[in-house]
Amino acid sequence: MDPLEVIKHPVSTEKALRLMDEQNKIVFMVNRAATKRDIKKAIEQVFKVKVKKVNTHITAQADKKAYVTLDPSTPADDIVMKMGLT
Repeated sequence: MDPLEVIKHPVSTEKALRLMDEQNKIVFMVNRAATKRDIKKAIEQVFKVKVKKVNTHITAQADKKAYVTLDPSTPADDIVMKMGLT
């Protein structure tokens, strides 16, 4: 799967911003057909970072949300600033 097909958009809710600050996680809405491996590859290719772990969740609206934990050497704040969310 193409990385730009996997990642739809970042989530910028209060909870997502708290996770970014406290746990070095970034939350994305992703393609429903994407696997955790697809999501990890896409994030690493697009943002040039090391991903430690990916957790996924299907929302009540049938969308897929990915909680991406970054390697401690890469602060999530840096990635979010590149995306222009803060």
